[in-house]
Amino acid sequence: MADWDPERGKKDGVIDPVFLLRAYRAGIFPMALDNGELGWFSPDPRGVIPLDAFHIPHGLARALRKKPFEIRINSDFGSTIDGCADRDETWIDSVVRRTYLTLHNLGYAHSVEAWRDGKMVGGLYGVSIGGAFFGESMFSRESNASQAALVALVARLNERKFLVLDTQWTTPHLRRFGAQDVPKGTYLKILSEAVEQDNCFTEGENESS
Repeated sequence: MADWDPERGKKDGVIDPVFLLRAYRAGIFPMALDNGELGWFSPDPRGVIPLDAFHIPHGLARALRKKPFEIRINSDFGSTIDGCADRDETWIDSVVRRTYLTLHNLGYAHSVEAWRDGKMVGGLYGVSIGGAFFGESMFSRESNASQAALVALVARLNERKFLVLDTQWTTPHLRRFGAQDVPKGTYLKILSEAVEQDNCFTEGENESS
């Protein structure tokens, strides 16, 4: 966003949580840039997955019926964000990592993890405010692992009556699940209602199923 200073809100190597949560409520999120600075973004159009129209591809549905993974919530947030950052190009630098670990400790950032044989093999993390969940990143070390985490995330959001699953942008992969672009103005109207709700993503840490 042109009117946001790239370093605004950052202090001692961490984005101030109050400042960051205010940005999320306004539809703005940070990403580390290649030049080492912090960028702030508010895409138009905005990627969302309508929770009432979430689609599980048939092949994935067949695979998940065999319950190949144990799904855990917030059991290892740090390793989840590290898994998401472990790629050739990433916007998750040390500042972003420390910042979201801080948000996790404050109860706003959450991980949904896929485990097999005692090892995390995929997962995702994001930020929860009211009835809005802002998906940040996902990773997979085994086939279908991150997708299983996404399916579990949507089930939880629907169960707890969330209004918005924000994907920031759409991708061909996310469109398979029903992701779509919405105009920024429409998104902000939905978001303003969602963040005022009193939803709870999790009552406790280290949940598993």
